[in-house]
This record gives sequence, structure tokens and C-alpha cells, in this order.
Amino acid sequence: MSLQVGMIVEGKVTGITKFGAFVDLENGKTGMVHISEVAPTFVSDIKEHLKEGQTVKVKILSIGDDGKISLSIKKALPPQNNDRNRQHRGSAPSQRPSSPSNYEWQPSRQSESASFEDMLSKFKQTSDEKISNLKRANESRRGSSRRGNFPK
Repeated sequence: MSLQVGMIVEGKVTGITKFGAFVDLENGKTGMVHISEVAPTFVSDIKEHLKEGQTVKVKILSIGDDGKISLSIKKALPPQNNDRNRQHRGSAPSQRPSSPSNYEWQPSRQSESASFEDMLSKFKQTSDEKISNLKRANESRRGSSRRGNFPK
């Protein structure tokens, strides 16, 4: 079977460097997993995550014209892990929006049936409030310097 971009295959780690790991794949081909593609978290020392001789599942990211194969271990992980982490992070009531998917004008988990028009209306209302607050804050800062007696 030939290797294709997007496939998830198993391979054996044959070498580890500071910047990544080399993995032997089927048909005697070797690919490389960059350190940024080893785990869904920040990896400072790749040897904490991988050992030579370890069998790993990898996703084929690209196959270059020169035959170089780029691999990812984190993209070969089951999607449930990512969904569970996202739900856990978003469940904290005091958490501020950290990404476009967490804004308050989006429907909450309880009321998923909110229409687009309702969400748009809520967004516009929130946006108008924020803009007016910013304008008021800027005017009060600028106003204090304009009120002084300036020579004509």
C-alpha cells in the first residue's frame, strides 16, 4: 500500500534529535515528526515524550517531491481528546473569552436553538455598549487637557 497525505499509519521511532523524531514507516520509508507535532502541549524536551524503538501512530502531513515525509503524532490522536479539553476549558464560569468561539453573544450550551438573528442582535448590542464605553473613557481623558486656559 502506498503512503498518501492524510493517512494515519503506525511506525517505529528510529532516531531523536532536538528538533524532532524520525519514524520508520511501511515500505522502508522514513518520515520526520517535528517537535511541534509531537504532543498537543508545548514540548521542550522531545525525549520526555518519545523513546527510540517506540511504536507510534502518525498522520502523514505532506510528502515532498524529494521524498521527504512530514508526520504528526498530535494530529493522529483521537478527536475526543480535543473536544473534551475544549469543553472543560469553556466550562469555567469566570473565564474570559480567549478565542472567537467563547464570546458571550454565542448561544450557551443550554440554549443551542438560538437563531442567527438573536445572536446577531446580542452581538450588536454588546458591541455598541463597548464602543460607547470606550468613547466615554477617551473623551474624559481628552477633555481634561482641553479645559485649561490656553493662550490665543
